[in-house]
Amino acid sequence: MLTLPELQAVIQDNVTTALQEDVGDGDITAELVPESHQATARVITREAAVICGVAWVNEVFRQVDSRVQLNWQVADGDQVAANTELLRLQGPARALLTGERAALNFLQTLSGTATVSAHYAARVASTPVKLLDTRKTLPGLRLAQKYAVSCGGCYNHRIGLFDAFLIKENHLMACGGITPAIQAAHRNHPGKPVEVEVETFEQLQEALQAGADIIMLDNFTPEQMRDAVALTAGRAQLEASGNITDETLLDYASTGVDYISIGALTKHCRAIDLSMRITL
Repeated sequence: MLTLPELQAVIQDNVTTALQEDVGDGDITAELVPESHQATARVITREAAVICGVAWVNEVFRQVDSRVQLNWQVADGDQVAANTELLRLQGPARALLTGERAALNFLQTLSGTATVSAHYAARVASTPVKLLDTRKTLPGLRLAQKYAVSCGGCYNHRIGLFDAFLIKENHLMACGGITPAIQAAHRNHPGKPVEVEVETFEQLQEALQAGADIIMLDNFTPEQMRDAVALTAGRAQLEASGNITDETLLDYASTGVDYISIGALTKHCRAIDLSMRITL
């Protein structure tokens, strides 16, 4: 699980980029407000949600104007009902207005990811399976979304192309098959997890014999996955992937596989409806 101390530099970069694209060389509308005016604000959610993004909001106002005071009523991972007050702010009116959109963008997007993840996690809470995210993330926000996934109760797959192998159909074609691909992976980067995607029981057998650490069962039916679990007998970890829907998720989770990867955790998330109201 990613932790906020690990993410601090990423958070700063995320916020700097967001403010550069939004504020540019100045907020000409906020400049209509006298510079001396102070204001208060409150952020509420219009719908039930799992909250994520506190550190990103804090960083927005730190970069815009460190005089803004933030008083959070919630924390990352909290489940809240519609119309819950999330945050109170106080400080220069211009700063509150300038930071509003960037702050809400982070909070609504990451809370959306956390909320979707919590929904899926609740569906399989009666089983030991771990639900994994994928690399199908918003460009520039991969670590932020993966942090949000963990706030929602799911787990992170590999971060990128550098920290673990995932040998899929196109790799197998280019490498000449499962065995040479796995052998090359162990040879090139000893100690890195080696996962290979298989589509048949024959490929499963070969992956086991070649020493794969994790085997992704692509588009297996639940019945086939139960057979694969029995055949594997603990020699490798198994991950289910492909055409798994909200309706079929529990069936797959009950097969005995170790993991299920779900691109929808980050790919299909919908931003939570938030509102910020400012009072001069």
